[in-house]
Amino acid sequence: MVFRFAKTLDPITIFHTPSSTTSKNALKILQRASTIAQSPDTAPAGGRGEFQLEITTAPPTTDQLRNILDYVTGNPAGAGAPDKGARYAVGEVVRGARDAEDAMKRFKGDPEGTFVRPVTVDWTNGQAVVGDNESEILKMVQQLNEN
Repeated sequence: MVFRFAKTLDPITIFHTPSSTTSKNALKILQRASTIAQSPDTAPAGGRGEFQLEITTAPPTTDQLRNILDYVTGNPAGAGAPDKGARYAVGEVVRGARDAEDAMKRFKGDPEGTFVRPVTVDWTNGQAVVGDNESEILKMVQQLNEN
């Protein structure tokens, strides 16, 4: 008899504000994508497949925020200017921040007031989408598995 461990699903977290229309739109996109991924008839061929959708209204931890800033700027540690792969400016994640250091300082002073939601994070593949851009969210959650 062969025992197999169940494959763990990739976690995708949305930092959500229930009162925000943009946040509600992003959540609906993720819920639809999750439903599609669970159905063998509609899941994209070669795509990620199922993922674990985590919905939180809490701000990220400081370690999570560091990772998110790395993901969105395409620049580990947010040092200097974002590289050519940058998708968002630091100020789009933490209100008013000029760089990663400033973002961390502002965030520590007021995590609820400075962290911009929604942010959807694919922790496994190191990606994040700010806002409710449907094509960007779907591209992230449906990406091809490279494992």
